[in-house]
This record gives sequence, C-alpha cells and structure tokens, in this order.
Amino acid sequence: MSENVPTDAGAVPSPVALLQMMTGYWSSQAVYVAAKLGLADRLADGPKSAKELAAATDTDPSSLYRVMRALASVSVFTETSSGHFGLTPMADLLRSGTPESMRTLAMVYAEELYRAWGDFLYSVRTGKPAFDHMFGMNAFEYFEKNPEAGRIFNEAMVGYTNQVAAAVAQGYDFSSSGTIVDVGGGYGTLLTATLRKAPSTKGVLFDLPHVISSAEGAITASGVADRCERIGGDFFESVPAGDTYLLSQILHDWDDARCVKILQNCRKAMSANGRLLVVELVLPPGDQPSFGKWLDLHMLAVAPGGRERTEAEYEVLFRAAGFTLERVVPTAAGPSIVEGIPA
Repeated sequence: MSENVPTDAGAVPSPVALLQMMTGYWSSQAVYVAAKLGLADRLADGPKSAKELAAATDTDPSSLYRVMRALASVSVFTETSSGHFGLTPMADLLRSGTPESMRTLAMVYAEELYRAWGDFLYSVRTGKPAFDHMFGMNAFEYFEKNPEAGRIFNEAMVGYTNQVAAAVAQGYDFSSSGTIVDVGGGYGTLLTATLRKAPSTKGVLFDLPHVISSAEGAITASGVADRCERIGGDFFESVPAGDTYLLSQILHDWDDARCVKILQNCRKAMSANGRLLVVELVLPPGDQPSFGKWLDLHMLAVAPGGRERTEAEYEVLFRAAGFTLERVVPTAAGPSIVEGIPA
C-alpha cells in the first residue's frame, strides 16, 4: 500500500506488520511441534500441566511450557491456570481422527515442504521447484518413494478436503449426474460426499494405483462403496468414462501444457452431455487479498510447474482442451467450482 493512502485508525503500523511477516515461521513451527507431539490429543479429556505433557511426550518441561504459552497467546490452546493448558477451537483442529483434523497438514507444511521453502530464492531465479532442487526428485515421486511421508501427506489432504467436500456437495447440484469421475481423487473424500448428496448417482474414484489401494478403507467406511468403483491409472494417459468429471486441487499442481493434457483426456472420455467441474482457488484481480496468491507461491516452490490461476487463465485452458467455461461457482470453503461443457 502506498504511504499516501489513508489507513484505518486501528491499522497495524507498517514496521510491526512487516516484522510479523518476517517472523511468520516462528508460529508455524510452534504449531508443528504441537501437532507432531500430539498435544491436542493429550488434552482431549481436559486440561493438563506442561509438566504432565512433557512427561508424556519425552520433552523438556520448561521448553514445552514456553511453546504452550506462546501458542496460547494466539488462541492455540488456553492457559486455564498457572502452567496448565486446555483446548480451544483452533487447538481442537490439531486433534487426530476428527473429520476436519489439520494435524497432519501442520506436519506436512513444516517438514519437507518447509525445507523446500528455505530454498525459495532458487525457484524465483530459475522458475523451477525448490523441492526438486532440495530432494533430487519432484514431490509426487518423493511421497511415493517414502511411504510414511506419503501416508501423512495423503491424510493431510483428507482433512482439508473434508472441509472443501462439504462446501462443494452443498453448493452444486449433482442429482442429474449419471456417473461422476473423480480424477486424482485421493482417498475419495470429495466423491463420497457428492454421492451421499446424490443417491441415484454412481461414482468412479480414479488415481494412481498405490493411492487407490490405500483408499479402500475410507471408501468402505463411507456408506456408498456399492456405488463407487475404484480404478487405478495415470490421468496423463487416459481417464475412465463418465458424464461428470470432478478435478479438485489437481490442475494447480501442473503447468499449462500438462493441464491441457489432463483436460483433453477428460474430454475424450466424456459423454456428449458431460460436464467438467474444476475445484480450485480462483485468483481475484489487482491488489485484492487472497490466500490463493500465497498458495501460488507455494506451488512455485514445491510443484512441477504448478500455479493458481485467474478465471481468464482457466478459460484459456478449457478452450485449448475442447471445453467452454460456463460459470464460476464460489463455495463457502474458499475454492470455487469452475464449470465447463464440451465446446
């Protein structure tokens, strides 16, 4: 913001705001420690002292207290009495096994991806992912070759997708769909949510074979397994037949050429009256604040050509793959549904 533009009386002074940006990783790493140690899980049955938590997590009591005190100052945990801490709504999101758990997401962002951000200048200078430079392979290869890291990554995506899935299922009418093909659908969180909203519709969960095998438990527990076919494959080669194609947080992983290839494969497999539904953060114009503009930098650092896009940029991709962009439907979770039909 220009210095001659008036600001609200309560606005944070520029030096303070800039310092907060510079030190943002302090809070993210403190949240990571809480997530990694499972502190929220240990407080699920009521407040405990920092000494009790330290004994349960094999950490130094004084150091853990200092972490808890700092997090409580920003509403992650609350100091209920001297040295004792309890849950808050934000801390509750760090519990394991809850539908909207963000525990594993905090771990993913603060481990391999955090290390990639440490080399972010490399991405800006070269236009290539710092992750690849740091680990000698792209993120998808890394998570496939490191099963435990891959498991945590997939669980992290489930927690976030739960929030998106509810908003998409609520914000779009899937009742006229015959078969929904969830391309790159992970553990099927979004697909099963839409199938529960559209009881006469069938679904196909399509992802890499090792992801599909890991998704079996989640699909079985979803209550719609009888209407959800599971197929392993590579969306750069081909995708299964259907009439509604759902791609949630897929295109932002790839450069334009590879996005067009994915979309062309959907176009080839799609019925004549089919629909394409791309669920992504759509960037607003100008200086308008947007989490997507920061996620775009994250994709620059960690994804092979990934980026967030504007509506106009999605229109170009759609046209190149044989689609017409019909409309953009916002959802309560933040991402929008970018709808296309065969051109």
